[in-house]
Amino acid sequence: MSTVTGTPDRTSGTPAAPPDAPAGADTARLLRWWPAAVLVVLIVAPYSALPLPGLLDGPVGSAGSLQLLATCLLFGALATGYDLLLGRSGLLSFGHALYFAAGSYATNTIMLEAGLPFAVSALVGVCFGVALALVLGSVSLRVTGIGFSMVTLAFAQAGSILVSRNPGGFTGGEEGRAAPAELLPSGLVGIEHTANLYWVALGYLVLTLAVVHWAVRSPTGRVWEGIKENERRVEVLGLRPYGFKLTAFVLAGALAALGGLVHLLLTGGSTPQTTTSDFTLSLLVMVVLGGSGTRWGPMVGGILYTWADHRLGDLAGSGAVADLPAVLRVPLSQPLFLLGVLFVAVVHLLPGGLARLPSRLGSALRAPRGTTRAGAAARKENRHS
Repeated sequence: MSTVTGTPDRTSGTPAAPPDAPAGADTARLLRWWPAAVLVVLIVAPYSALPLPGLLDGPVGSAGSLQLLATCLLFGALATGYDLLLGRSGLLSFGHALYFAAGSYATNTIMLEAGLPFAVSALVGVCFGVALALVLGSVSLRVTGIGFSMVTLAFAQAGSILVSRNPGGFTGGEEGRAAPAELLPSGLVGIEHTANLYWVALGYLVLTLAVVHWAVRSPTGRVWEGIKENERRVEVLGLRPYGFKLTAFVLAGALAALGGLVHLLLTGGSTPQTTTSDFTLSLLVMVVLGGSGTRWGPMVGGILYTWADHRLGDLAGSGAVADLPAVLRVPLSQPLFLLGVLFVAVVHLLPGGLARLPSRLGSALRAPRGTTRAGAAARKENRHS
């Protein structure tokens, strides 16, 4: 056995050390069951009184904690939908926030102006977001590469300006518009029903994960992978990339519009901050942080980023930071600075995002065992020589 490469030496009769099958089996079993375990934890969370100091503002089942958890789940789902463009199709869009805002604003405006019930308004609002994605996507995808990104950015800026100008009083300008509580489902209004909002956010996350998983594993999903790797090769095979890219664009837009509806319920209104390109940039950071093009990475990145954004904001305004010397107080009082440091650290230490962490840890744990086996085989070979 070669002690350098770990390959069997054909000149000796020493057999190669058997692979570490139990460790590999344990890792595979863990990877198979951890999503179900996490889902069980999320389901029982509203019924738990477990305090998590430093992680949540109060017990897990308290209204404040459930509101934060629901927001984290919402953005985990939103990042997962956005990864259909970035990680699965190779499309860098800066206008994804537009469809999220469309679902919120359209639903809210229909309730306020037409007085239609929530269910009807929500259906029309989501359909409006899908139609908007179809129209703008059909235009944006006429160009490729950086040109596509710039066109989506232009549409996003136009939408943000339109909302801030408050045409006809429909958008509320920089203040946004509160949703009419009398038209919202009674079980989703009020702090006493925060748990119900949590269930809505969890349902949206599960639905998004299921839709994205189904889409990626479909024949269309395999074409998306081909487009991301080499679009010209897809054309040579006789396929039209434009139609497949438009499908990804519209599907991601539909999931974003549905997320805007959930955001309307969580916040009780529509806000102009959801229309800006900065909102989409946050989604981009979430996806890269978790791991672009992976099954669970965007969700993990979205949840972690949203939680860190909330908790670091509390840290920045705490008395502990205010008492620090200026050289530490100034950077620690800026949540965006701390988020930037976290992002750079993850990108530098884990180039594939947090989704690559389990495989990296598994490799690190298996390496000592492999080294030990190689050393034992070498010692045995030396005794025979």
